[in-house]
Amino acid sequence: MEWTVVTVLITMVGLLVSVMTPIMKLNTTIIRLNASVETLTGEMEKYTEKNDRSHDRLWRKTEAQSERLNDHESRIVRLEQREGGER
Repeated sequence: MEWTVVTVLITMVGLLVSVMTPIMKLNTTIIRLNASVETLTGEMEKYTEKNDRSHDRLWRKTEAQSERLNDHESRIVRLEQREGGER
């Protein structure tokens, strides 16, 4: 009777070890993955902020160039009118 109890206990410990080992590995992997996702989230936020600043700068530059182009176009029209009137 005693050997049966010992055998059952050994079997249960073996079963527990065989179940707990993959669970521990899975838990470790989940922790590492969670840390990676948090790092990526932080990097993505920095990238988004930098991207927004870059887009704002590009839009301001584009608007300034558009105003300058309109100014040049007005000057060209006036020059053409002046030349057309003199001929």
